[in-house]
Amino acid sequence: MFQTKLIDTDLINWTIEQRRHFHMHPELSGQEYETAAYVKAQLVEFGIPVDQKFSAPNVIAYFKGTEGNKTIALRADMDALPLHEEGDTPYISTVPGVMHGCGHDGHTATLLAVAKWMSMNPQAVKNNIVFIFQSSEEASPSGAQQLVKEGILDGVDAIYGIHYMSDVPLGKIGFATGYAMASSDDFDITIEGKGGHGGYPHDSVDPIYIATHLIQAFQSIVSRNLNPLHAGVISFGGMQAGNSYNVIPHKVTLNGTIRALTFEGAQLMNEKTAQLTESICASFGAKGHYQPIEGTPPLYNHPEACDFAKEIIQQTFGDDVFMPLAPVMGAEDYAFYLKEKTGVFINVGMQSEISAFPHHHPKFDLDEKAIPAGIELMLQLALNA
Repeated sequence: MFQTKLIDTDLINWTIEQRRHFHMHPELSGQEYETAAYVKAQLVEFGIPVDQKFSAPNVIAYFKGTEGNKTIALRADMDALPLHEEGDTPYISTVPGVMHGCGHDGHTATLLAVAKWMSMNPQAVKNNIVFIFQSSEEASPSGAQQLVKEGILDGVDAIYGIHYMSDVPLGKIGFATGYAMASSDDFDITIEGKGGHGGYPHDSVDPIYIATHLIQAFQSIVSRNLNPLHAGVISFGGMQAGNSYNVIPHKVTLNGTIRALTFEGAQLMNEKTAQLTESICASFGAKGHYQPIEGTPPLYNHPEACDFAKEIIQQTFGDDVFMPLAPVMGAEDYAFYLKEKTGVFINVGMQSEISAFPHHHPKFDLDEKAIPAGIELMLQLALNA
């Protein structure tokens, strides 16, 4: 499928074994302590020192290059999802209600393979390398955000990461240049009105009626405040009110998500939702309480890093392997790294009969034929940056 230049069959088979081990022993976000211990043990065996100053269960290791003029960071996420896996593979999850349904087992195994190769070929590695085995990509608080606060990118010149993708054809590798993935922020709203009898609405302040105005008004932010060239989405995911036919409740709670494809759009949409909550509720004689929940910023692939990555992909695998991708409204906390340093987040295709189900599906599986490309790509990026 993929022609590789640096890695051999032994390393590929070893990586698949590691991936299956992680798949069988998944851990939820922030709880990846056994995974971290396994990764540390492998790194120690490779002779690569682990930095203990960063918060657990993140695992950070450093490889000193022969020249050391540049420092390149490589990242893999380690957490699994609260899903009960369906299937009959020999490596099915052994933990009820938890599975690797997004490919993070493959990411962790791939980065371990890169570390193993470098430990066996130290003379070929001129750059310093920071290995980031990151906790908690799937849930808040974000592992990437925490590591950035702790100084993980201090002294780093560029950062690279990959994601095995079930909606990109096997045999293709690509990314969107510039804004590639959306921000993701959530909100909780409480509307305090005045409850009363359903037959006497004039004696109440109906929070359900007010909520309908708020839901409609939020869509005006996208259609009338946001730059039409900057994609944005506001979606309500929940509404809780009363439970009686003829009782107007005292309060209504709403919750939802805000997605934006630019930093400016994310800021505007968060500000406007808060303003409209207060003003619309007040206009009806109610009180509106808006609680923002910070998520991840937009993921911005730096053009200069994209040019470099595209060149590496085409030189390594052939011109026809690279596939330009469109931006998506999904989110990724890798965005916190790219907000601070130049870099790119690359999708390695694995769409096939094996990887027929989407990410976060109980029947999701990673087509291991994509793994050689992931290892080779991360090595080529790190060695040639």
